[in-house]
Amino acid sequence: QVQLVESGGGLVQGGGSLRLSCAASGSFFRITAMGWYRQAPGKQRELVATRDNADATNYADSVKGRFTVTRDFARDTTSLQMTDLKPEDTGLYFCYAAAQTRSWGAPAAFWGQGTQVTVAS
Repeated sequence: QVQLVESGGGLVQGGGSLRLSCAASGSFFRITAMGWYRQAPGKQRELVATRDNADATNYADSVKGRFTVTRDFARDTTSLQMTDLKPEDTGLYFCYAAAQTRSWGAPAAFWGQGTQVTVAS
């Protein structure tokens, strides 16, 4: 199993910046992708950004050019640098990892507990 622990988040004024970090631990064969999702009140969880082992990224259209997802492959950590934050970026941000728990089989999804990001207008 994979445990994900997030840090960062908080309250920021519109136009400001925040950085989220996440570290993976536990017993697994390898992580194949890490990144971030978010959930606003009354809405479904949605992709923010991910980076896979080929170093390919996937960003939500709404955050392209403002957010950057990075990974430290050796330490199994990921960070999300958020700039030019908008009130619509407010939500609970979840760290995500796709990991193989054995040397065979498809990766499974694992989630952190979430960290709150609130952007004031």
